[in-house]
Amino acid sequence: MTTRRTFLASAAFASVAPYAHGAKVPFVLGVASYSLRKKSRAEAIAAMRKLDVHHASVKEFHLRYTSTPEEIAAAKQEFAAAKIKVASGGNISLSGDDATLRKMFEYAKAAGMPMIVCAPTHATVAKVEALVKEFDIRAAIHNHGPEDKHFPTPQSVLDAVKNMDARMGLCIDIGHTARTGADVVESIVTAGKANRLFDLHVKDLTDFKGKSSQVAVGEGKMPMKQIFQALKKLNFKGGAMLEYEINADDPLPGMEKSFAHMRQVLATV
Repeated sequence: MTTRRTFLASAAFASVAPYAHGAKVPFVLGVASYSLRKKSRAEAIAAMRKLDVHHASVKEFHLRYTSTPEEIAAAKQEFAAAKIKVASGGNISLSGDDATLRKMFEYAKAAGMPMIVCAPTHATVAKVEALVKEFDIRAAIHNHGPEDKHFPTPQSVLDAVKNMDARMGLCIDIGHTARTGADVVESIVTAGKANRLFDLHVKDLTDFKGKSSQVAVGEGKMPMKQIFQALKKLNFKGGAMLEYEINADDPLPGMEKSFAHMRQVLATV
């Protein structure tokens, strides 16, 4: 039964639904394709289309580092035909030797990736900066939580890049950030004001100390409304990319719940 309250709520959502696609806020909702890691590229693209998502951070599962130029060109065409923008590649480990680091940037350049979401080490971060300058590809260093010996928190990334090229920045993983005990919203604001916030990986947890407590977005404790409000206030122009790490064999139901919740939240921001 449609009551006056539900009708008004639906009407309000419909009137601002473009928020979900970046029309009325500068940032967009997208998918980190790691969420679909057990799916082929064609299956992952089909899932993104079903989710009505048009921006992706592409993991190697869906575009191999060893791809030939012809294979990369074919992959780019498949994403373009589905009207999915490859916003970045990653997460990409940037902990190897000089030749390996260069290979990753060559891969990203060939794939048309304007940004690499990456995991360097303290020993390689300066080399990454040099490659960022050479290839003109932004590097968004991903914080990986308490287990990460190099960049566990957003602040640890900010400390490392504060005097570096403006294309060196941060991909805040809000789940890993919460697990370190850092305030997620405060971390977003700090990074945004420093002009180093390039990207977000979005997930939800029922226990901010429990890595295995991930659930669909909206079913945990993550303060999504405050997060989106902070992004809007910052005029954030990057992507809030769903990284759904659970239920790998059948991720779509949880991803659908996550996007439904995020879009409902955006309708109120």
